Amino acid sequence: MSTEPDPGQRAGSGSEASSQRVVIVTARDEADRIEATIEALREALPGARIVLAESGSRDTTAALAERAGAEVVRTSARRKGKGGSATTAARAALAAPGAAEATFLLCDGDLGASAGRLEPLVEAVEAGDCDLAVAAFARKLGGGFGFAVGFARWAIRDLTGVETRAPISGQRALRGSSLARLLPFADGFGMETGMTIDALRGGLVLKEIEIDLEHRATLRSPAGFAHRGRQLASFVRAWLRRRIGSAPRA
Repeated sequence: MSTEPDPGQRAGSGSEASSQRVVIVTARDEADRIEATIEALREALPGARIVLAESGSRDTTAALAERAGAEVVRTSARRKGKGGSATTAARAALAAPGAAEATFLLCDGDLGASAGRLEPLVEAVEAGDCDLAVAAFARKLGGGFGFAVGFARWAIRDLTGVETRAPISGQRALRGSSLARLLPFADGFGMETGMTIDALRGGLVLKEIEIDLEHRATLRSPAGFAHRGRQLASFVRAWLRRRIGSAPRA
């Protein structure tokens, strides 16, 4: 889905799109998939700078990512989880010259070879079709009963009036100038829900693009339900902070 833009609102539209690309990969304990993910990204986006947002992995994720050619950015704020580590990595990447004009791709480290299919997100932003391109999975893999995703979708609609198909997808592209406006991300798993709300409230144009992706499926098991419970708690916190107007800004 997409919201119709005012052409003047688009960040970096038209022929001035920069060829510079930066990929920020978020991962925790993805040693069995991280190399395939980064190799697929390097093949799909030749010359892109690839940065791993290290989120306190207990395995060899960071070492394998470095071996595959990624830079590793670590954060000491582990309690802030995915959102905190992605914020640290994004700020480090944005400090580079010309980063504001670069196209940033955010993605999860468990995509494996399917990460090579994310280029349409980058192309949509560089073509000026939108300010924030989000991948909607073409196929559902695993998952629970939909309570957590349903809440995230409702939270976005509640605060912006926009109905989304993929409210918690971690696969997103946007200009560096737009990325800087959305930092810091919400803590933990609330990152994408908060990011979407902040983007839409800030006048950015959202487009969801269906892509055939694969990721580590969360099963209907005690561990799976515990994981989804943590996700839901993060979604609620991100919504509440924005509902009462106290979402942090850089």
